Amino acid sequence: MIRLVFRVAAVVVLLLAALVGLGGNRILRRAHNPWPRRFLSGAAPLLGIRVRTTGQRASGTVLLLANHVSWIDIVALGAATGSAFVGHDGLAAVPLVRWFARLNDTVFIARHDRAGVAQQVEQLRTALAEMGTVCLFPEGTTADGKSLLPFKSSLLGALEPLPAGVVIQPVRLDFGDEVPGFAWIGEESGLANFRRVVARARPVTVTVQFLPPLAGAALANRKTITAAARDAIAAAMADG
Repeated sequence: MIRLVFRVAAVVVLLLAALVGLGGNRILRRAHNPWPRRFLSGAAPLLGIRVRTTGQRASGTVLLLANHVSWIDIVALGAATGSAFVGHDGLAAVPLVRWFARLNDTVFIARHDRAGVAQQVEQLRTALAEMGTVCLFPEGTTADGKSLLPFKSSLLGALEPLPAGVVIQPVRLDFGDEVPGFAWIGEESGLANFRRVVARARPVTVTVQFLPPLAGAALANRKTITAAARDAIAAAMADG
C-alpha cells in the first residue's frame, strides 16, 4: 500500500508540472504539444514501467496499429512515440478518463454512430495532421498478451480511403514472461488492475517493437490493412 501511495503521489506531482507546461504551450499557441509525451515518459518509471523500443519507427504522418494488453500500453506507446490515441466513446463517459484523454488529443470513435461518421473522419484526420502519430488498438479491447483477438476493420472506417501520405505501421507490445501479471482481462475492473500493477515491487519491461510499415496490396482497404497488421503482429509473437 505504501508503494502504491508513493507512486501515485509522485505521478500527481509530475502531472501538475506538466499541466503548467501545457498551459504555457497553449498561451503561446504553439502547434506542437510536447507535454503529454514528457508526462508519460516521466510517469512510466514512477509507475514501475521500463519502456524499451526495437525496430525502426516510421517517419512522417503515421497510424500505429498495436495489440492491446493493458492501460500500460498507452503509457509505453505515449512515452516512446508521443502518439495520440483512438478510443471508443464509452471511455468518454468516465469524467476523469475523458479529461486525461483529452489532454493527449484522444479521438473518440462511436462505432455505431453512422450519422457521425463524417465528423469522426475529420477528427481522426485532424489528429494525424496535428500530432503526426496516432495509435489505434484494432482488437477493440484488451487481450492476454500471448495471443491476438480478431482485428476489427470497422475501427478503420474513418480512414477509408487512406489519406495521401499516411503510413500504416504495425506495433507489437511485448511484456515478456511478466504478461500474466499485467494483462487486464476478465471481470477485473480498471481500478483494481491499476492498483495491482502499481503496487508491484518489481518493475516490468514493456518492449515496443516497431514492425515494417504496410505497403502495396495491404493498403487496398480497411480489411486488407487490418488483416496485414494482425498477420505481422502475430508473426512477431510467434518469433518470440
